[in-house]
Amino acid sequence: MTAVILAAGLASRLRPITDTIPKCLLRVGGTSLLGRTLAALAVPAVDRVIIVVGYRHEQIRTFVDPLHLPFPVVFVYNPSYATTNNNHSLWLAASECAGQQILLLDSDILFHPGIIRRVLASPHDNVLAFRESRTLTDEEIKVTTGEEGRVVRIGKDISPVAASGESIGIERFSSATATQLFRVLSRRKDTDEFYEAAFQELIDGGTTIHVVPCGTLPCIEIDTPADMLAAERLWSEIDR
Repeated sequence: MTAVILAAGLASRLRPITDTIPKCLLRVGGTSLLGRTLAALAVPAVDRVIIVVGYRHEQIRTFVDPLHLPFPVVFVYNPSYATTNNNHSLWLAASECAGQQILLLDSDILFHPGIIRRVLASPHDNVLAFRESRTLTDEEIKVTTGEEGRVVRIGKDISPVAASGESIGIERFSSATATQLFRVLSRRKDTDEFYEAAFQELIDGGTTIHVVPCGTLPCIEIDTPADMLAAERLWSEIDR
């Protein structure tokens, strides 16, 4: 299985913290977000990692190169990182993922490694890590679910009142679905939208994606200084 980590963005909402460092290298509890993610991917199912980089990509390469990881790492550069959304970054990984089952991760998540194990252990072909919540805001990527935990709708534009919870930014797709996903992205790659819009197109076309509940395992997406403070409070629960 190939894991794809998206780490190209500017992280402008975290300025001035990110004026000199990419968001994925910010440290929480003394360890960078990317370092934590790579450690969580050290499982038998993952045999290769692709990191899509852009903003301050040299720092990311310098961080990763000396690590003794149990898998090879391939870097894909997004030269349009300042003007495109994460759907474009994901599309750029298409050729490296041809014919592969993929595990997709955003690089700005602090999460318990057990969530990866749950996603990989799911019997379903296509799944996403899901945090159930009834106290969401306009900020999260929200999900509504149907029978047997199937995703009906996904996106930021869903009303928080209608949502069942949020997608935290970790997904696994079969090789067939990944091929379909990249085909959709090839048409939508230059649209300023999140990659979940392509997920929704797949769902509308008949693809089934199931949720994998995180349960009590902690996780948080880091977009703002307030998120960083919350992550600092949360990391001790993850490192137990």
